[in-house]
Amino acid sequence: MTAISSHFPMTRTAVSKHLRILSDAGLVKERKVGRETRYRLDTDPLQELKRWLSFYERFWENKLDALKRYVESDEEDIHLAND
Repeated sequence: MTAISSHFPMTRTAVSKHLRILSDAGLVKERKVGRETRYRLDTDPLQELKRWLSFYERFWENKLDALKRYVESDEEDIHLAND
């Protein structure tokens, strides 16, 4: 715990609490080695989140591109009407 907590401006208790939350969420794995608890990042849930977000990223990029085309074509029509 000291090795991890020395990198953050918080108490060892606070770091321990954060690690417990991350462990409960499945984002870190812990294992006992003697008196120490060692933590390892588990990226599988993060990869799942990345895939989920990429779907919505593509969805919104398509929607925003369509909106941009609409607005820009509308602006040209407005300029032509005013000339």
